[in-house]
Amino acid sequence: MTQTRNALLFLLLAAVWGSAFMAIKAGLDAFPPVLFAALRYDIAGVVMLAYAAYVVDDPIPRTREQWAVVAIGAVFLIALYHILLFVGENGPVTSAAAAVIVSLSPVLTTVFARMFLPSERLTAVGVVGLLLGLVGVVVLSNPDPDALLTGATLSKLLVFGAATAFALGSVLTQRIDDGLPIETMEAWAMLGGAVLMHVVSFGMGESLGGITWTTRGVLALLYLSLAASALGFLVYFDLLDRLGAIEINLVSYVAPIFAAISGYVVLREPLNAETALGFLLIFVGFVLLKRDAIREQLVGRPVEAS
Repeated sequence: MTQTRNALLFLLLAAVWGSAFMAIKAGLDAFPPVLFAALRYDIAGVVMLAYAAYVVDDPIPRTREQWAVVAIGAVFLIALYHILLFVGENGPVTSAAAAVIVSLSPVLTTVFARMFLPSERLTAVGVVGLLLGLVGVVVLSNPDPDALLTGATLSKLLVFGAATAFALGSVLTQRIDDGLPIETMEAWAMLGGAVLMHVVSFGMGESLGGITWTTRGVLALLYLSLAASALGFLVYFDLLDRLGAIEINLVSYVAPIFAAISGYVVLREPLNAETALGFLLIFVGFVLLKRDAIREQLVGRPVEAS
């Protein structure tokens, strides 16, 4: 019964996080991109702070280290990640392609961990895994050397930048021994990230007057705020305790399937071979990088670090 529950929650999480890429694409017809991201986390941050106040004895960071972790999360995991993602998806990149590029985050997280965490190291097989992941992004982007900074290639590079920012932020937060509950960190990072995105949005000349209030746009905003962010993170916290970090990372490789399906059904986005091949290469790269941790989780015994 427990395994069935975990499997259903895992699929639910993959579905809401995968379809979020479609919702972003749908909402960008109505909202300026950075303002759209900021409004999403205005709502999600308030919901998450209310949840943190309910489940945590003290939902307010108290030490310098705790506020440092919140700041890193606000800058990298929320603001920079979503600015690059939303601006990237505002161009000619499909929901599925964006989801596949973002699925590179666990690979990049492992690489940054090897760089910044002294207990981590990268072996020859790990290097192959990294290179496969990067090749997957190149195949997916199908770059035109004469037009690297225009069109679809630029959009995909921005999404790749979003994945890089998220991975770097994830590792930097691990470097600080803060003792802050993850629910509290996420809530305050969401609110801080929303403020930063409002500042960037204002600097870019975006305003509430630039919003076209359509039913689809409002539904996309509510879906991203309440389903993908609030509900998604609640399910994530629950599964993180039950499954562990390795298994929960696999959500990144199931989510693109739901992104492709929802993008095709709702937005009539085409499916192509480059997306599928890029996804396969990124997934194989992840398996090579995390092979020892995956083996340990499967057999239930420790192995040497890779």
